[in-house]
Amino acid sequence: MAAHGKKYRTASALIDADRRYALGDACDLLPRLSISRFDATVELHLRLGVDPRHADQLVRGTVVLPHGTGRHLRVIVFAQGEKAQEALKAGADEVGGEDLVKKIDDGWFEFEVAIATPDMMGLVGRLGKKLGPRGLMPNPKSGTVTFDITRAVEEIKSGRVEFKVDRAGIVHAPVGKASFTPTQLTENVAALVDAINRAKPSGAKGTYLRTLTLAPTMGPGVRIDIPSALAAANA
Repeated sequence: MAAHGKKYRTASALIDADRRYALGDACDLLPRLSISRFDATVELHLRLGVDPRHADQLVRGTVVLPHGTGRHLRVIVFAQGEKAQEALKAGADEVGGEDLVKKIDDGWFEFEVAIATPDMMGLVGRLGKKLGPRGLMPNPKSGTVTFDITRAVEEIKSGRVEFKVDRAGIVHAPVGKASFTPTQLTENVAALVDAINRAKPSGAKGTYLRTLTLAPTMGPGVRIDIPSALAAANA
């Protein structure tokens, strides 16, 4: 494995590896841990005490971050008639039916989120093999199959984050940018941790929230004291 560069080592020297930082202290430190030239995304990595191989231990949900993610997400909507007009008014980047399905089937994927009204899913289902592996398939569990198009588009545009535990029992999700203020990062992280905590499945046993790390896209991560994150959510 290649050794880390000088910038990474300098940033790592700012962290006490044996310490679990209070959430506010960590968010004060995070901008100095980013070694990229661009405005890096701050990512949350939360290890859970679940076994995702069991259906009663899956963790999935959505939350609207108080200060958004700092990203402009391109949203498309599969809808027709009044719902298509509603989507355009709400700020969707592309709206359509058969024409949009064909465009994607021909290889167009210039978007990050796809929403569909329930009556369009028979049509959208043809794209399952192309959208599914990319994590772009509309899904009722993530709120992307709905007749409430305005709400869905506006929430996603304003910073709604979908979280889902991976095979290793870890949730990975963006919580903002390195340029965010410490208060903005603290409130975003607290909101996400609170949402994940509330999504605790019935089959989870023992300690549910195990380890929490925040890290910029490029740079070392800092470990967080989980009770401090829960306390921030309840403040």
